[in-house]
Amino acid sequence: MPPRLQLTAVTVGTSQPRELARFYAQLLAWPVTEEQGPGPGEPAEAGWAQIRPPRGEPGPGVGFEYERSYARPVWPSEPGKQNASQHLDIKVDDLPAAVEWALACGAVLAGLQPQDDVRVMLDPDGHPFCLFL
Repeated sequence: MPPRLQLTAVTVGTSQPRELARFYAQLLAWPVTEEQGPGPGEPAEAGWAQIRPPRGEPGPGVGFEYERSYARPVWPSEPGKQNASQHLDIKVDDLPAAVEWALACGAVLAGLQPQDDVRVMLDPDGHPFCLFL
């Protein structure tokens, strides 16, 4: 029998970890639970941050970690370009209202929308995320 394993967080590589944590904290109404600035000799944008669901709500946290060589993903993927190897799926009750909220928080609506009940959005650092019913 395997040992007990528990997923506690997903970490997103980014050029702006603290700013991206604040974006998703606002979008999801989750608190930023941890934040750390750059280490010695690192650029000002380096560091990491984490958001977690409010107390009593289930789900893993989301971490944002500085990537020195971060390349903004292209969505949908294109040959020879940086692709998004993963994305966040966010369930919503009202898709038009959720899109409006995401835009107000700083997201951008992706140019291609392949499904009627899903909206692909791009966060301020270019990561795609999906809002779905």
